[in-house]
Amino acid sequence: MRALTYHGAHDVRVDTVPDPILQERDDIILRITATAICGSDLHLYRGKIPELKDGDILGHEFMGVVVDTGSDVSALQKGDRVVVPFVIACGACFFCDRQLFAACETTNPDRGAILNKKSVRPGAALFGYTHLYGGVPGGQAEYVRVPKANIGPIKVGDTLADERVLFLSDILPTGYQAVVNADVGPGSSVAIFGAGPVGLMTAACARMLGAEQIFMVDHHPYRLEFARKTYNVFPINFDEVDAAEVIIDNTAGRGVDAAIDAVGFEAKGSALETVMTNLKLEGSSGKALRQCIAAVRRGGTVSVPGVYAGFIHGFLFGDAFEKGLVFKMGQTHVPRFLPALLKHIEDGELHPDAIISHRMRLAEAATGYRMFDKKEDDCRKIVLTP
Repeated sequence: MRALTYHGAHDVRVDTVPDPILQERDDIILRITATAICGSDLHLYRGKIPELKDGDILGHEFMGVVVDTGSDVSALQKGDRVVVPFVIACGACFFCDRQLFAACETTNPDRGAILNKKSVRPGAALFGYTHLYGGVPGGQAEYVRVPKANIGPIKVGDTLADERVLFLSDILPTGYQAVVNADVGPGSSVAIFGAGPVGLMTAACARMLGAEQIFMVDHHPYRLEFARKTYNVFPINFDEVDAAEVIIDNTAGRGVDAAIDAVGFEAKGSALETVMTNLKLEGSSGKALRQCIAAVRRGGTVSVPGVYAGFIHGFLFGDAFEKGLVFKMGQTHVPRFLPALLKHIEDGELHPDAIISHRMRLAEAATGYRMFDKKEDDCRKIVLTP
């Protein structure tokens, strides 16, 4: 089959690789009908996350049709059309029992990204996201093996086009969990840092849940303008103003009820942070987190769906303590949210496909990565089809 493979920083290629096969009794084989390039894929593309090997298959946003099933698969059958969560969860461990699927303690038993490991067990394996997260081949391919198939994949009806439901695999539930963690509801004010795909899905979910005032912070004018027109946000370009100051000035001097960091560890920071990151003296830029802490009101919440790695300086923990802030963060417990989000799509309350700017064939994936990375042609989100 053909698949998008990693060969080093800024070097991904569509290669011919062996077809996947069933390995466990609860596996399925999926023929991919649509997949997407995620913003977090760019961390891999830029060589920012370790434990990638030459030839690893990337991609964690995908859907398709079941073409083979293991003997223990009871929830699905051949011919079913499904969307697959990017987290791989067993459904039966301590954490899965609590619907904390991204913390599943059985699917990635040997590795993990926590530096201060002590005796903590790693969280769930992820598709196509380095050997820190299980080394499971991803779905930017013609076919993929899906482990634990009785738990994660959700069946979708034939009346819904792929593009309408594809983002149930990651960015839609990630944006939704971000606003749920932030306690966003009717009348809320919220600041979203990052107008990439996750930030846009966060804005869509915040608006659906009744947020009254949404600030969107970014420095790409085309992304801010799209967010303004589509989700009626207050756009702020952080290259032109201090975002937190503008937010405070427009919230009676208090700050927003919640700030959401949809950027993560590659936030545009200071020159010092750039040098420290390049020298491996810190793992992440703290710029977006500092802005979140500054922009949120006392007693508010900072929600972090953006990916972070390692340690950061300048966290301003004293400010967070003095303001009495709540922090909620982490990988998304995708299966927990899928039934409700699918219903919102079916009822016309969410239109995640609105953010798609480019459609390409899988054979053009390397071009798509470069375009997305460089923000060429006003690129917001790319969908690939084999």
